[in-house]
Amino acid sequence: MAEITAALVKELREKSGAGMMDCKKALTENNGDMEAAIDWLRAKGIAKADKKSGRTAAEGLIGVASAGTAAVVVEVNSETDFVARNDAFQDMVRGFAQVALETDGSVEAVAAATYPATGKSVADSIKDAIGTIGENMSLRRAARLEVEEGVVATYVHNAVADGLGKLGVLVALKSTGDKEKLTQIGRQIAMHVAATNPLAIRAEEVDAAVAERERNVFIEQSRESGKPEAIIEKMVEGRMRKFFEEVALLSQAFVINPDLTVGAALKEAEKEVGAPIELTGMARLLLGEGVEKEESDFAAEVAAAAKG
Repeated sequence: MAEITAALVKELREKSGAGMMDCKKALTENNGDMEAAIDWLRAKGIAKADKKSGRTAAEGLIGVASAGTAAVVVEVNSETDFVARNDAFQDMVRGFAQVALETDGSVEAVAAATYPATGKSVADSIKDAIGTIGENMSLRRAARLEVEEGVVATYVHNAVADGLGKLGVLVALKSTGDKEKLTQIGRQIAMHVAATNPLAIRAEEVDAAVAERERNVFIEQSRESGKPEAIIEKMVEGRMRKFFEEVALLSQAFVINPDLTVGAALKEAEKEVGAPIELTGMARLLLGEGVEKEESDFAAEVAAAAKG
């Protein structure tokens, strides 16, 4: 049996929003496994799905750039938001996004590419900037989308400057139709993606492990009702259908017009565009997403300093 420490209980409480005793019981029942404990709490109706504390270590900026039928989004992290507001840092992120357009969009390729402002690689340019600014920085993520014909629409939420912000989205639309109108509907869908954070474009593309995890939670929740297995199976299938509708982009209610799904809105847009439209890709980068923030105990630090 794994030791259920106070720190572990605190972490689960922050992630799930459940009470301390419920968190301790969940961890005990699941031998200290954090993810299993979250699922256990969800199955009991005590916690919401994957609630996070919302605190992340990464500051910095998301940069977006486009040219022709391609667009990129990059995440460059810094230690503080103060640096992210610095003009030199903003110019660097904007420049890195332009460089990324000439690569395949992988972090490795972008890091190795030459940044014209310094004549050095992006990776070496970041090292130089660290020495100048005196704060750690990193190129964390990047994505690139391209279509043969059509547009890759871009959207930066709450932009702090042109092409820079905390959340960037790309949406690739393949079509021979009117480019201007394609860009309009593409931007609207990119705004939708920013708001809803879909897991996949289509239901069948949702990660199988994620879907299986949801199914298991639904099964446990349904069994709490005490109904026969045959009824439980139908309940679970119904919940899974709703789950896929809610997490797959094309089946989500369109935030611009909730009477239509995103897929239906694209069909409607084909009349304006004058040709069929296929949504072939999306990318969404939220600054610091998935990075755990190191939290220090200020009182403990002061006490340690006083002793030292």
